[in-house]
Order: sequence, then C-alpha cells, then structure tokens
Amino acid sequence: MLKDPLFLLVALSVVVVLGILLFGIGTFGKGGAYNARNANKIMRYRIIAQFVAILVILLYVLVRRS
Repeated sequence: MLKDPLFLLVALSVVVVLGILLFGIGTFGKGGAYNARNANKIMRYRIIAQFVAILVILLYVLVRRS
C-alpha cells in the first residue's frame, strides 16, 4: 500500500488539509492582527484543500474498485 502512488497522493492531501486546519486553529487561538487579516483566507484555503482531497479519495476508490 505504501508503494502505491495514488494512495500516497491521498495521504499527502489529507496531511495538507490537517496542516492548514491546525495553522488556522493556531492563528485563531492566538488572535491579533494577523488573524483578523487572514482568517477568511486561511478558511478558503482549507475548503479548497478539502475539496481536492475528496476528489483524490474518490478517484482512489474508483480506480481500486475496478
């Protein structure tokens, strides 16, 4: 499974989403001017990354099912 490039792409996309989520939570918890300026931008990045991750997961399921 670890030699499967599509699985590695799925894992990478999930890790990217997790990283963006943790970064957003960290900036929200810290507050300040940076959070006020960039909170919505970070949220948009997370939503886009989640969309891409879902597409990659669906592609993985589709390819491995057949």
